[in-house]
Parts: sequence; structure tokens; C-alpha cells
Amino acid sequence: MAKYIAFLRAINVGGHNKVKMDDLRNLFESLQLSNVETFINSGNVLFDSKAKDKETLEEKIEKALFNTFGFEIKTFIRTADELSDIAGYVPFNYNEADTESAHLVIGFLSEVPPPDSENKLQPFRTETDDFRVYGKEVYWLCRTGFSDSKFSAAKLEKVFGMQATFRNSSTILKLIQKTVPPGSR
Repeated sequence: MAKYIAFLRAINVGGHNKVKMDDLRNLFESLQLSNVETFINSGNVLFDSKAKDKETLEEKIEKALFNTFGFEIKTFIRTADELSDIAGYVPFNYNEADTESAHLVIGFLSEVPPPDSENKLQPFRTETDDFRVYGKEVYWLCRTGFSDSKFSAAKLEKVFGMQATFRNSSTILKLIQKTVPPGSR
């Protein structure tokens, strides 16, 4: 069985699309997924599955989420190994990211964006914001608080023409720790 992490887009944000974590766990278990665990209230679900095709698994979960909660919830699945690779990628050098208020968030996409994706982000690069595209992820460095940024996840979706969901790099690191089997830490 493989260990997977599902990132659900836009649940429990600003009082909209409310989903209780117990209900989410129960739904994943009803899909014959095992060792289901949610992590924080923003739609991170760890689980084991025999499934090999992530896209089919995403579709199955999205359909069940819609049937259960009545609204669309885009789902982005990565394996534990993929998540480790995502966290291991160093998109910015130390000097670029070395401020106390700097935040690195990672945007998950359902497919590799076109080769000119980074160029499409060029107009949004500022002293506050910078971006790197690597694989099916977008790394967004906000050197100050997000309240100072003129960029948003919605802008990225519009620029790329596809949905995305973002997670703080510290959340990604905590999820990776949860995927490491006990005794091997």
C-alpha cells in the first residue's frame, strides 16, 4: 500500500465550505482508504491506498466529496515520496528568503503548467513576492506578511488557467513527518 496525501482546495476558508474533520475522515474511510488521518482544518488528509492511478483516485474522492457535502472540492494528491521531493526542492537561495517575516508557500496544481509559466508570473514579481515553478508546484516566496502582497492564489489560478491550493512550507514539513513510519525517525 502506498501512503498518499490529499490537499483539498478551499474548505473551511472564511466560514465557507465548512467540512468537519470527523466527517472528512469517515468519507475517506467509506472509499476503502485506510489509516486515514486529517491534519489541521484546511483540508489535508493522509491515507493509505492500493490505488496506483492518482488521477482516478482524485476523481473518485472529488465525486464523493460533492455527493456528501454538496459543493465541488478540487483534490490534489501526492505520494509521500513526492511530498518529500517537493519539500526538498530549494527554489530560492538563502539571501532571497532570509528575513524573519518571509513566508514560503507551495501551490499544488493538477498538472505540470506550460513551459512559459514562470514568464507569466514575471509581472507579479516584486520586492515582496517571488515565484518558482517546479513540476506540478508553484513556490511563492512572500518576503513580508501576506497583507503587504498584491498577489493571491486567485491571481495564480487566472494566470495559469487552472485551479490550485496552497500550503505553508511548515505544514508540508509536518505532513512529511507524519508519513515517516515510527522507529525510522
